[in-house]
Amino acid sequence: MFGRMMNNFYYGKSGKGDFRKEDLPKNRWQLFWEMLRVRFAALCRLNLMTVAAWLPLIIVVGIFITNVISVLNNQLQFQAYMENGALTESFTEESVNRLAQAGITDMDTMNKVSFDIIRVELNKMLLLLIPCILITGPVQAGLAYVTRNWSRDEHAFIWSDFKDAVKENWKQGLGVSAITSLLPIILYVGYQFYGQQAQTNVIFMVPQMLLVMICVVWALSLVFMYPMMVTYKVSFGQLIKNSMVMAIGRLPQTVGIRLLMLVPAMIAGVVFFFTGSLIALLVLGAYYILFGFAFFRFVAASYTNGVFDKFINSHMEGVEINRGLASEDDEDEDEEEQQEDENQPQ
Repeated sequence: MFGRMMNNFYYGKSGKGDFRKEDLPKNRWQLFWEMLRVRFAALCRLNLMTVAAWLPLIIVVGIFITNVISVLNNQLQFQAYMENGALTESFTEESVNRLAQAGITDMDTMNKVSFDIIRVELNKMLLLLIPCILITGPVQAGLAYVTRNWSRDEHAFIWSDFKDAVKENWKQGLGVSAITSLLPIILYVGYQFYGQQAQTNVIFMVPQMLLVMICVVWALSLVFMYPMMVTYKVSFGQLIKNSMVMAIGRLPQTVGIRLLMLVPAMIAGVVFFFTGSLIALLVLGAYYILFGFAFFRFVAASYTNGVFDKFINSHMEGVEINRGLASEDDEDEDEEEQQEDENQPQ
């Protein structure tokens, strides 16, 4: 019994989610919701199976957020002490003396020190994110393959198909994640550098904004890179070029997909800002651990399937398009079968 349970967890049930011809969705919106309903539990299993690749990233970001909250909390407590002499259990007279020994005796100094601490923590986090993001590339390739099949109502084994996709695409996946891992710190350092130069010469705003645009386009292109990687045999250069062209060509829709995926983080951030409760951040972490990463890949696959059909597959001879959707041929076949049944003698 235990062996059968583990087999179902890793491999799923063959044929689950496949529609009969007469039940096929008529458009991609219907297909997305039907497949999400059918594959919801499988997406959770897939996410739990692969979440180890994102745990270092979650931990690093969590430590950074915790340290920033601690710094800001100390800053607010020091401000309350300076204004009305308020002390708390965590901010005592000893804390005031310790700050005074460090030369922090007024709010201006406290603000400067807090800013410097946050900047150091940010630099540390960006450096630690490099290996954390790097290791996710091959895993995202496996996720992209499985969710691509599910999003167009095709079967995929959770473990074996994921493993095969990782094995086949790990080099390109690692290349994409390597570039992605370096961009945050390049953006931060470059933006700071050109910003300082722009104070003396406004012309430096041009490379500053260009750097921002490159990073934004790359972030949008990631929506296409992993699905394209597991769908077509292209070189690494063509992969990047084609993904960027599609991201720019479908800019409003791609931006919408990216913003949609940020909704849980934005909600948690707003709740935390107004309530100060860490529960919102814990719920956000639980969302990504249980469901979030696989769900993003599923949404991206549902979107890119349509884009690929329109701009690539429709121009390739012999390639099936609109997989998982009802077609006019299906309707004609159904009508013919119905007429044949009616004409049969009773």
